[in-house]
Amino acid sequence: MAEKYDVIIVGGGPAGIFAALELSRVVGLKVLLIEKGKDLDERTNLVCGLGGAGAYSDGKLTLTPEVGGRLKDYLGVTETEALINYVGELYLKYGAPSQLYGVGDRVDEVSRRASLAGLRLIPVPLRHLGTERCRSILGAMRNHLIPRLELRLETAAATIIIGGNKVRGVETETGKRFDGDYLILAPGREGADWLANEAKRLKLTLYRNPVDVGIRVEVPVAVTEELTSVLYEAKLEYLSKSFDDRIRTFCMCPAGEVTMETSGGSDSVITVNGHSYASSKSQNTNFALLVSTNFTEPFREPIAYGKYIARLANILSGGVLIQRLGDLMEGHRSTPARIERGIVKPTLKEATPGDLSFVIPYRHLTGIIEMLQALDKLAPGVADRHTLLYGVEVKFYSCRPHLSASLETEVKNLFAAGDGAGVSRGLVQASASGVIAAREILKRTGVRSKAKRRGSRKPAALS
Repeated sequence: MAEKYDVIIVGGGPAGIFAALELSRVVGLKVLLIEKGKDLDERTNLVCGLGGAGAYSDGKLTLTPEVGGRLKDYLGVTETEALINYVGELYLKYGAPSQLYGVGDRVDEVSRRASLAGLRLIPVPLRHLGTERCRSILGAMRNHLIPRLELRLETAAATIIIGGNKVRGVETETGKRFDGDYLILAPGREGADWLANEAKRLKLTLYRNPVDVGIRVEVPVAVTEELTSVLYEAKLEYLSKSFDDRIRTFCMCPAGEVTMETSGGSDSVITVNGHSYASSKSQNTNFALLVSTNFTEPFREPIAYGKYIARLANILSGGVLIQRLGDLMEGHRSTPARIERGIVKPTLKEATPGDLSFVIPYRHLTGIIEMLQALDKLAPGVADRHTLLYGVEVKFYSCRPHLSASLETEVKNLFAAGDGAGVSRGLVQASASGVIAAREILKRTGVRSKAKRRGSRKPAALS
């Protein structure tokens, strides 16, 4: 006999957690949240488990509709801004720091200098949590939710159940069935493949997102300090002269560490990432340079393409490759001795010295080198021969199911939210997407959240 719920949430990352927080503001709804990974305090997987990839992210709250997702395409700019303000206030309530980067007159000066270097700066109001604080904030949210819903960990969704073009529930990998009137799919990046496969099985319309492939750059803190002291994360874009490709900085981590992560679900690969901590500092700053590419027909497998590039690096290195920029420019591989002699000491000791030109496509690598040279005009030292390059960094942006403004799929009462649904690319918009789905469900059930439907007022007291 299947257990019955009003709302079932698949996935315990930021989208799922914020959907649950919104639903928990009313009394009388029976809500189930299932998560295939372990509890926040027991996790070893960086992308799977309660808290999702967000629990081990750098913890940047980008408080603008312009980056971190595509919610403004569904809601418009004004409503997205209001929703971001609402989510930002909730993060503050659970322990986010109040310090705000990316605002003020100094931002205008950085923007002017960037344009002179052939770069475009996207100003972003930003709060930095730090990786360890990110876990504590999500943990506080979990503790609030535990008495207000049913939480089942190490429970992987397998099959979405529909009938008469209306959602009926979900079945787990062990064959356990849960029935529900509403289903929110928020499986995160780890569950992106599963969601896409289920969408195909259900014959839902899917849209392909661009493929982002690139490297992670590591330089001394002093090289980017003038930028990071004002912006924390400098979001810069460049159009390559050779191919007119868009290259952008991503996830800048001042005084941070380069890390490895396993991503891509059952067909996993090892990729590179970066973190900054609130309580500990390194001597280096790292950031990604990503090349965005939209392929033409008949290309239909952006995730497979990204995994293919990452797998080349895995084959050559056993994980992540590292190379000095000077070695790359001179046409030879880096060796342990060359890395050891370099001025910049790698924070990722497990990376294997080698040659990134055997991995990164020529077109992408050409654009990355061009952008490093442009960045050097804005922050002298970025294109130094001792600069370290790690590869590869791949962003597995999920296929997007066709969604309404409330993030409902073509199946009635079936919603999709977060990074795994391709609607967000970061903590804030992932969190906001969960709120959107939850508010629509509350509207349909006839119960009202204590929080306002729109507007940037602070959230109601959590009781």
